[in-house]
Amino acid sequence: MILAAGRGERMRPLTDRTPKPLLRVGGRALIDWHLAALAAAGVERVVVNVAWLGSSIAQYLDDPAHRRGLDVRISDEGQAALETGGGIRRALPLLGDEPFWVVNGDVWSDFDYRVLPNAPRGLAHLVLVDNPDHHPEGDFALAGDRIQEPPRDGRRLTFAGIGCYAPELFANSADGVFRLAPLLRQAATQGGVDGTHHTGRWCDVGTPARLDALDRLLGGDAVTHE
Repeated sequence: MILAAGRGERMRPLTDRTPKPLLRVGGRALIDWHLAALAAAGVERVVVNVAWLGSSIAQYLDDPAHRRGLDVRISDEGQAALETGGGIRRALPLLGDEPFWVVNGDVWSDFDYRVLPNAPRGLAHLVLVDNPDHHPEGDFALAGDRIQEPPRDGRRLTFAGIGCYAPELFANSADGVFRLAPLLRQAATQGGVDGTHHTGRWCDVGTPARLDALDRLLGGDAVTHE
């Protein structure tokens, strides 16, 4: 699943007329990078949730040239996004009964999805990265391959917005607006979350300045999944 329903407030005015997943870096839309990486890892079906300017995303993905041979399903949340947790919870009927991968539509990475497990040992498997300058405090501690919450070794890493989740993670959640992070922290507290430390390139494309910086990076040293 690609999370693509956010308004992109910090990206305004760029996102006033263009949804954030369709903003271009390195000569292609952000969502194209995700679709290419997922297709290269052997994924066959992708669910994309939409809200703000959702028809633009749906129309874009209706073009076979953009789908890259993937079976793309749209989970339409209307005009108001359901946040990360609520969006996944709403899309569960499209995702099925087995564990599934999720990636935030507003990140970019050279992460190779072939190393992401098809199922977590518990409720979730998270990809963590070194803390960027804009998020120095991090999110979770990683001891071996286990996520610690609360952290016991003093060092946190940043959640990359990439993970593998069991549907049971959402078993006690009602349909509606809610964030994913509290569910992950609760599961980690109970020992139900493991993780991977990705040491390659990663960017949270959250502001126009970061978008410009990533575009310059990819223009000079593009990473493809072709």
